Amino acid sequence: MKNKFKIETLGEVKVQSPVALSTVENDNRANYILESERLIFDIRKDLRKGTVIEQLEDISVEIAGPREKIYFEPSKVKAAILTCGGLSPGLNNVIRAVVKTLSIEYGVHNIYGIRNGFHGLLPEYALEPIDLDVDNVDDIHNMGGTILGSSRGGGERTEEIVDSIERMNLSIVFIIGGDGTQKGSSAIAREIKKRKLKVAIVGIPKTIDNDLQYVDTTFGFETAVEQAVKAIKSAHVESLAAENGVGLVKLMGRHSGFIAAHATLATNDVNIILIPEVPFKFEAVVEYLIKRLERKDHAVVVVAEGAGQELLSEIEGTDASGNKKMADIGVFLRDKLGQALSERNINHKMIYIDPSYMVRSVPANPYDALLCTRLGRNAVHGAMSGKTDMLISLLHSEFVYLPISLVTESRKVINTDDSLWLDVVLSAAQPAIFE
Repeated sequence: MKNKFKIETLGEVKVQSPVALSTVENDNRANYILESERLIFDIRKDLRKGTVIEQLEDISVEIAGPREKIYFEPSKVKAAILTCGGLSPGLNNVIRAVVKTLSIEYGVHNIYGIRNGFHGLLPEYALEPIDLDVDNVDDIHNMGGTILGSSRGGGERTEEIVDSIERMNLSIVFIIGGDGTQKGSSAIAREIKKRKLKVAIVGIPKTIDNDLQYVDTTFGFETAVEQAVKAIKSAHVESLAAENGVGLVKLMGRHSGFIAAHATLATNDVNIILIPEVPFKFEAVVEYLIKRLERKDHAVVVVAEGAGQELLSEIEGTDASGNKKMADIGVFLRDKLGQALSERNINHKMIYIDPSYMVRSVPANPYDALLCTRLGRNAVHGAMSGKTDMLISLLHSEFVYLPISLVTESRKVINTDDSLWLDVVLSAAQPAIFE
């Protein structure tokens, strides 16, 4: 059978490439692509068509979408929606999509908005739920934030939350949040199963850092990159106008540098980028910055908030979401880089921009608005089919259903052997590692 994907070549390759990459895995340097590496084109399979089901079930995921038969009787369904953790562009879009799909397509009219995340399901906060319908969510997608309010923490109080779900006689609970929130969602689903309740728990992934495994892109990420680009461009303009101007921009990214990396590629104005995945020596960054200023009289430095934590004094404790508290790498670099340049008698101007809250509080851009709508719709289809302890995901450009425990077992980070980091390093024209 002829291979329709076969690429013709001119002959045997014998000349060593001048592009100096690595052949070693996990050394924080991009690797060459092997001819043996291939992407499977047909990733969707129908298990009815003569395939070995036992084998395919281990390597395949459920495609999201409406089913011919559903579990719940729509007229009897009571559904609730809650938003947890920090803000992300698109939260209101997801709420709107869930409400409209439930109401218009399935005829579900008992829909409640739980206020302030998990706190709205804990008795001491005494927060009454909001009645949601197609009219009061019609225009919310034009606003940033969430009409339901949000909070950190509380998700670990599993039994109390399930008590509230029982008292409210809920059939479906949609929980919008990131890694920590979804771990709480899975624990809630397990407690519900233990009590033999017929309640579907459906997670909708939200993390501006785009760091969830098995999720191509989390909603809000593209909007965050768009806003980060504006900050970088401002830093570039300011640095150009100053003598030895250094524009320093701190971006979100506790464990993963995706916002910093994508914004760097989108602007092509960044000269130094520092991310959590690649440790660096401060002295090496200083020496490289000085060489850059000698050559071009200005520089733009981008740092993700989780980068360089090993250089800072450790902060004890965790925040309300259970995340380890981090020292401020942006302020550290602002002060220490400025001090290092002054000690070398280099007249300079340091421009420091931290757009964190501006990045996450804006309305969703068109890409994220579309993604949120489709995530919300497909979450409803899965919930009405009786699927639970699951999360809706965009994977390989398909909307799929995944077990929450699978998605939250580890974080997605930049693979520094792959082409993304190579492209970032080449765009910045910096060393792969500051060592």
